[in-house]
Amino acid sequence: MRSALKRRFKLFIQRFWQPTSACMTCMPGSWGNVLSLTHWAIAFKTGLFTGVLALLLTFTPAAKWYGNRYGNALLVGCLTAIGDAYSHFSQYRIHALEHIATGVMSGLFALLASYVFEDRARRVRTLWSRLFG
Repeated sequence: MRSALKRRFKLFIQRFWQPTSACMTCMPGSWGNVLSLTHWAIAFKTGLFTGVLALLLTFTPAAKWYGNRYGNALLVGCLTAIGDAYSHFSQYRIHALEHIATGVMSGLFALLASYVFEDRARRVRTLWSRLFG
């Protein structure tokens, strides 16, 4: 029971930072408004909603998708698009475009993280040892 809770907490944290980062990346004027509290509030709301959705999916058969890096990225991307649409009204002319772009970015972040941080960040540690001895 304890390991299942620990795994779900880890999953929630992962599904929180990926959508939050994607939301900050895809909102108009994102990097120009990086210190805007309103901007961060929307990004945190997107991340929180996506994290809750991802956590709820762990109680369903869809939890198997988290084991496959491509299925995980697809699932995270779709959940992020839903979370972003729930969090705020799009600023783009085509309203669904921002939410879809945020979902795609979040899926790419999840895929990248699966390669970089797998096996307790083995690739990062190997690169660090090659660069700095």
